[in-house]
Formats: sequence, C-alpha cells, structure tokens
Amino acid sequence: MDILNKEYASTETVSKLKHDFDTALPYRHLVMDNFLSEEVALQAYENFPSVQELKTHWKGLNENKLEGSDFGVFHPVFSKIKEDFTSPEFYKWVSGVTGIDEVFITDDHMGSGIHQGTNGSFLDVHIDFNIHHIKNVHRRLNLLIYLEKNWKEEYGGALEMWNADMSNCDKMVLPMFNRCVIFETSEISYHGYSKITIPEDVTRKSFFAYFYTNERDGAVGYHDTVFKARPTESKSKKVKTAVKENLKNTAKATLKKLGVKF
Repeated sequence: MDILNKEYASTETVSKLKHDFDTALPYRHLVMDNFLSEEVALQAYENFPSVQELKTHWKGLNENKLEGSDFGVFHPVFSKIKEDFTSPEFYKWVSGVTGIDEVFITDDHMGSGIHQGTNGSFLDVHIDFNIHHIKNVHRRLNLLIYLEKNWKEEYGGALEMWNADMSNCDKMVLPMFNRCVIFETSEISYHGYSKITIPEDVTRKSFFAYFYTNERDGAVGYHDTVFKARPTESKSKKVKTAVKENLKNTAKATLKKLGVKF
C-alpha cells in the first residue's frame, strides 16, 4: 500500500477506524483526511483529466456530472492508485476497517474511475445499484477521495448523508483535498450533493472505487440506482423523480431477468 498515508496502516489505527465505522450515523462510514501520501495526492490533482477528456456525461433530472474510467489515457498516477486499491493488502485493510470480508473491485467502469463536476454540477440523493448487473456480485462499499485543492465551503457540493426515511440530512462532508470517505452501500445509504457554484478554474474532482463481495446476507433483488427528491423540493420534481425511477428500475430489472446486457 505504497500510496496510503502510513498513519492509517497501523494495527491500532485500523482498530479505531473499525470502531468509528461501526458507530457512525446515519449509516456506517468513515471520513479520513490526508488519506493518500502527499506526493500521490498532489500528482493526482495536478494531472487530473480535463473535462474534455471525460467521455461520460450524466445530465438529466437528477444528476449533472462527468465520469471516466479509461485509465489507459489518464496520467500513470491514477493507474498506480487503482493498482494499489486492487491489491490483496488493500483489500485486507478495507476488510479490517469495515468488517466486510473478501471485498474486491471489479475491473470495469463499475469498479473504479474518476468523477468531475463543473459549475452547476449536482447529484440528487439516491441509493446505489445493489448488484453488478453483468457479474452478479454485490456492491458493498463506496470509497471516494476528493482531489480539488482550492475548494471553499461557499461552493457547496458537500456529500449529504440522509437518514433511512429521507426526512433529514444527518451529516454533510465537504469535498476537501485528499479527504477520503468510505461508506457501506445498502437500502438506506441515501447520499448525494446539491448544485455547486464554482469559478471556471475549479471543478469538483474525485477518485472512486466500489467494493463488492460474491455473497451478501439478506440481499434483496437487483435494482439500479434509486433517486429520491429531497423533502424541500417541489411537488413537480418529486412526482417526476418517482415516475422516472419506477419506470427505469422496472425496465432494467426486466432486462436483467431476460439476460439482456445494458
């Protein structure tokens, strides 16, 4: 684990992180500052792909963000991060701090990559897809590392963690440089970020990794991402979101049952 801040590697620290993860609310999670080594974090910031280099743009009623996972065209530092995160040593560390055994990252765009948000970017509150629709493995954890050095609180964009019935945002985590968030993905892990207002020379940058296991106790049937409107949003958006999500998830569940790739 060459890229990890050595302070997080000790047995004592892992034990403390496990306690913090298990007792966190509104669902199990960790927030760790200065997560990567200073050198690696700075390299990732200075060589973060431009907006033009990212080919996937999610833009619609519930999201506006850029995404990419083509490590072959990214700066080598991103391949190094991915390599370390997919090592047996890092899997063991993740299992140690979360208590979730035999985790792994899939080698595709649903395993690791980068996100970027320009002015006006947002991601409405949602729970994530629970099963990889091709590999049929269970999504268990999200890991996010924020990589914008010049982020200010007034820009917004904090990671919102909502309670199980979506009645209250219980925690907000600003996307500060080299801050890592790990959280358990489940049927109640509602999260997102509201619309950001930023200068042209700033973007909301992050590296993501999604951890899976082959089995999951008490697993429910497959569903895709499920967005939900915040309590303060308009009635119109609440209705549009509910209708869209019902149609999308019904269609994708049907396709999966039929064995159709999507």
